[in-house]
Amino acid sequence: MNLDQMKVGQRGRVLGFAPGGRAYRQRLLAMGLTPGTLFSVTRLAPLGDPVEINVRGFALSLRRAEAASLNIDLEEAAA
Repeated sequence: MNLDQMKVGQRGRVLGFAPGGRAYRQRLLAMGLTPGTLFSVTRLAPLGDPVEINVRGFALSLRRAEAASLNIDLEEAAA
């Protein structure tokens, strides 16, 4: 699953990155989106671009194309 497919309120864990875009991958890593990092989707713009996530205690906004480069594992909600 990719981050751009998630809905507001869902939590996920970064698994890795889609192939290609090495320079952009470095930017995401520098912003704290390293493999294994937990995050939650806090907001979506009305047209779905950008998406805001909460990661490591701060809000980060990513464009849909940027979010698509992140491979994530959806965290199940606690029952």
